[in-house]
Amino acid sequence: MTDELNFKNICSIGVKTMGTNIEELTSQTRKMNIVVLRQVLAVLGRTEEDIHRTIIAKILNRDRTSINYYENSHKNNYSTFPLYRETFNKVYKAYKDVESTKNVFFDSQKLKSFLLNNGVREVEKADVTIEVKSGSAKCLIKTNYFEVSNQIENIKLACKEYHITISIK
Repeated sequence: MTDELNFKNICSIGVKTMGTNIEELTSQTRKMNIVVLRQVLAVLGRTEEDIHRTIIAKILNRDRTSINYYENSHKNNYSTFPLYRETFNKVYKAYKDVESTKNVFFDSQKLKSFLLNNGVREVEKADVTIEVKSGSAKCLIKTNYFEVSNQIENIKLACKEYHITISIK
């Protein structure tokens, strides 16, 4: 999946775990539980998925420097702020539970054949290459500009039960 979708998934896990909603998370509210949840989700996005700060900031409706601040203050918040620690532990456990239920591929050839057997097509004259990573496997799907969004959608549908990362080369 793309970094943006990965972070949106992390956010949905967080709001579901903490009993709030996305609208409140992305609003300008200063309620302590929402502020702490925002910080926790940003830290998880950075540490677990290595998602760029600008993507996290865009989704949380904040600026990049706020994400920097959240990341730099994590260690201190975790050790001295009980609400932060409890929120982080709850959301992190929920995130790990969801991640552990997803499968991964260990063989690149099996990944590529799985994709090709499940609706993903390659073209002979490729303008764009889609890189799909899952576990230790990586494969390249050759496509053109007209089909790239359809192919990415097909990859997402085929691999909804798998932990994947998609990037365009």
